[in-house]
Amino acid sequence: MKALSDLLAVILFFATYMLTKDMILATAVALVIGVVQAAAAYWKHKKLDTMQWVGLILIVVMGGATILLKDDRFIMWKPTALFWVGALLLLGSHLAGKNGLKAAMGKELKLSDGVWRKLTYAWVGFLIFMGLANIFVFQNFSKDQWVSYKLFGSTGLMIVFVIGQGLYLSRHLPQEE
Repeated sequence: MKALSDLLAVILFFATYMLTKDMILATAVALVIGVVQAAAAYWKHKKLDTMQWVGLILIVVMGGATILLKDDRFIMWKPTALFWVGALLLLGSHLAGKNGLKAAMGKELKLSDGVWRKLTYAWVGFLIFMGLANIFVFQNFSKDQWVSYKLFGSTGLMIVFVIGQGLYLSRHLPQEE
């Protein structure tokens, strides 16, 4: 459900930009949606998880800078910042002896520490790659192409990675009798 909620903000950003070709207006829509989503999540659960806080801070700071300074580069850097902060948090928790993925998903998945470690490294590598891919696209293609990549390319890569992760995990999950 959270993934669909996050995707809604990207879809509205995309739709606003494609209809108006106005990155500032599209960013304002994304900022409002991001704040409303965070408020709704907080109201429902009485807390936000770490990545929800990071996402909220980034959309407010980078979206706000885009709007105030009328400079599209800030919002174009936001996905990279989000991916790289996520990678740093996962790697940092792992190096501190706590596995962030296991803490987040360990109630649903019973896996060995070795599998959790490999999964963490895979996510760290993938998030670093996603940040680099975002930079490559916004520096080498048009704004229209970057906005399309943000919705279709980034989401498509995430879906492919999650399917690959599912295939990997299917070999390591306990078999039901």
